[in-house]
Amino acid sequence: MAHAVTRLPDAQLAPMLAAYEAAVRERRRHSFIAVAVVLVCIALAAWMGEVKPGVLFANAGRLTTYFASIVPTLRWDSLGADLAEWYWNLDHWLKLLLDTILIAYLGTLIGSIGAFFLCFLACANLVRSPLIRLAARRYLEFCRTVPELVFALLFVVAFGLGPMPGVLALAIHTMGALGKLFAEVVENIDMKPVEGAIAAGASWPKMVRFAVVPQVTSNFASYGLLRFEINVREASIMGFVGAGGIGQDLVEAIRKFYYSDVSAILLLIIAAVMIIDLVTEQIRHRLLGVGGGQ
Repeated sequence: MAHAVTRLPDAQLAPMLAAYEAAVRERRRHSFIAVAVVLVCIALAAWMGEVKPGVLFANAGRLTTYFASIVPTLRWDSLGADLAEWYWNLDHWLKLLLDTILIAYLGTLIGSIGAFFLCFLACANLVRSPLIRLAARRYLEFCRTVPELVFALLFVVAFGLGPMPGVLALAIHTMGALGKLFAEVVENIDMKPVEGAIAAGASWPKMVRFAVVPQVTSNFASYGLLRFEINVREASIMGFVGAGGIGQDLVEAIRKFYYSDVSAILLLIIAAVMIIDLVTEQIRHRLLGVGGGQ
């Protein structure tokens, strides 16, 4: 069935078209200003950072030359012997890689526990006292603002070389990063169970336990697994400052120009991170699926 197209009179249509064109011009003007600001910021950052494209392109060949030098020579007729020579220290590297994973695991576990208890205090929908929220949020900001390597350096000076400084550094930074993510999850929960628990006379800890935690458990676990994956990569470079793990052998191989050892250790780290990424991704998807189905 055909429908007739209604056309407004020109007297009514003209002001509407004028308003539309004005809105389009205003939007274009805002977009132009935004692009100009971004370009100016990029130029200032490049100037302050002394970024020189000419130097970058002139010396880019050195990077490719270095990568070419760390690739070992593998021949098909002697592949087994070449691989054995390439991974001559495999047992030791695997032990250090396991140490790295354990450092990341323990740092993630301790940091997650701290973030779990602090995140509720930083939420405006659960805590009315501005002072408590301010203290919790500023503490979490401090924990995640200072880089892990800085914490690791401080702890190496305080406690000596070994895995413990790496664990403490990762735990503190993880507490700050996860605390913010956990708090954002809590601030977006359904408040009806919270109001019901308060109306029933529940104390603040019981309200959190029975009205808040069931809503956020799957997201908390998902973020925790994601952080563990990140911490495995971070723990790999903790050895650069003497905080244990496989990074210590990696930086030694780089400094002493043990080219084949550099590529062997890098491949072990990449393989470990890829496997952990695949496993944690599947677990996160299952957790979020369970949480979404409830």
